[in-house]
Amino acid sequence: MDELHAETPGGGTPGDGTPTEGVAPAARLAAFAAALADETRAAICMTLLEGRAWTAGELARITAVAPSTVSGHLARLTDAGLCVTERQGRHSHVRIADAATARLLDELASYAIPDRDAAHAVPVVTAPDPLARARTCYDHFAGRLGMAVTDAMERRELLRTDGVFELTEAGRRWCAEVGISLAPGGRRRPASSCLDWTERRRHLGGVVGARLRARALDRGWVVRPAGGGRALEVTGVGERAFRDLLGITPADWS
Repeated sequence: MDELHAETPGGGTPGDGTPTEGVAPAARLAAFAAALADETRAAICMTLLEGRAWTAGELARITAVAPSTVSGHLARLTDAGLCVTERQGRHSHVRIADAATARLLDELASYAIPDRDAAHAVPVVTAPDPLARARTCYDHFAGRLGMAVTDAMERRELLRTDGVFELTEAGRRWCAEVGISLAPGGRRRPASSCLDWTERRRHLGGVVGARLRARALDRGWVVRPAGGGRALEVTGVGERAFRDLLGITPADWS
């Protein structure tokens, strides 16, 4: 549940899927630029710059083109190395390939549209509160609380989130300091990513994610509301604990 498998490009020439070996650098650059030289593909990239992942059907609605047309455009962007596809259950979601690609696209957009808004607003999937606010995803945090934890760990350089999620050395020390064991959990990675179905971004799973959630439940930082289910409520004790551990406050998950 907490491992995502990115379908990375197969090393072809950007834009046409052919091998790069022996292809002139200028031709490769031209092919890469050609992948962006379409208004629909540009709109897809602008949407994905929000940092969320989207299905092909959702992108078809956002760009107002047929699903089959979007599929062709996504194949072109994937061949160019701009996007990757991640599967979660029965669904496939598309996102920007990595942080370096996102920065490149953002700089191009800022150059072409100097007065553009900081965010290209698009509708996000909705979920009833409190599920969207805080919930469990298998055995780790999800919803806005899960993203707040993940973002805080990245800001504090405890976690690398570009590509495969990975604890930094500082992150390993932090786990030791706060009492989160990194003892192997079978074949499970210490840190892994899971696509959040309401936030459409990747949150922290793996051994650290599971043991942080277990500690939060054991110590009463979060409780399940009456009636059970996956929703969680952060208690007053939890608010203080999350602030002390990661510097996050209720405003980050409300």
